[in-house]
Amino acid sequence: MNPQRLPRYNCDRSYQWNYDHPPEAPEIPVPDTSNVWQFCGHEIASPLGISAGPLLNGRWCCYYAQLGFDILTYKTVRSCQRECYPMPNLQPVQCGQLDGTQNRVPPSRSMQGTWAVAFGMPSAMPDVWRKDIEWTRRQLAHDKVLSVSVVGTMQEGWGIEQLAADYAQCAKWAVESGADCVETNFSCPNVNTCDGQLYLDIEKSAIVSEAVKSEIGPTPLIIKVGHFAEHEMIPQFLSAVARHTDAVSMTNSIASRVGVSDCELMFDSQQRGICGRAILDASLRQVAAFAQAIEESGTELEVIGLGGIETATDVCRYLKAGANVCHLATHPMVEPGCGLEIRANLPKNPPR
Repeated sequence: MNPQRLPRYNCDRSYQWNYDHPPEAPEIPVPDTSNVWQFCGHEIASPLGISAGPLLNGRWCCYYAQLGFDILTYKTVRSCQRECYPMPNLQPVQCGQLDGTQNRVPPSRSMQGTWAVAFGMPSAMPDVWRKDIEWTRRQLAHDKVLSVSVVGTMQEGWGIEQLAADYAQCAKWAVESGADCVETNFSCPNVNTCDGQLYLDIEKSAIVSEAVKSEIGPTPLIIKVGHFAEHEMIPQFLSAVARHTDAVSMTNSIASRVGVSDCELMFDSQQRGICGRAILDASLRQVAAFAQAIEESGTELEVIGLGGIETATDVCRYLKAGANVCHLATHPMVEPGCGLEIRANLPKNPPR
């Protein structure tokens, strides 16, 4: 199959339609990177992974596994069913590099590498996703890593202890179903409750991390975080979660409102996560800040770099900044064959 003609996520269709119509995994040659990589105790053939987003279910995981990605992150699941937000779920925007100070970005008629994401972390019922994860792990090759993203679902009257227990329950189910790693999603700007921006509350992040780790034991735990506007918070965050965590994944997105003016705003004037090319520079700076803080603290946390990656050069920049591996989401949704191209162009001895 020609990599330029690979099927992709259909932005003109609903989330449920794309969930129900995954592409068939293609028979296509995958370039050899001539290296062996380590990720959370697993040996993999490249530093490339897919973050929670494109991998709506097991068949989507198998699809991207055949396209050069070695760490597959199953899209965020919950302890209850949650419907997707209404369309548009992916709104292209037109902007330069973001740093978190932008209050608004204008929409674009066409995709230019960056879009606002508005899914709202939908989830199938646990019985559905647990069976699907079991199936997925059986289908994937042994050298592919299946990570499952989980989130707690805040209920009326709950406090942080109940939310932590809900996170932990989902994580336990994921491991029982075959997950090689669990990723707790502490960052989703599209959700207005505390489970959406948990990483900004250091104390609560520690409580949830400890609860999850107590349930999953030796299974590696990854925390996904969003953009830290103040890098001074990073050592404090690491100090709070390091005992319970194996890796930190960043940057999920940078939040902003979307509209042609402050009087004409989309998404009921709510912020949405801006993902893609426009968050590359800020994400690289944050990876470097985390890597430095990890080194200074003497901990052994791994760093997953994500945000705006499109080329092998971008991957190398993340690795040089201190990332152990790199995850992609936006660009593979637009150009599914990009993993093959990146693998073909990675240097024989990329920075580590």
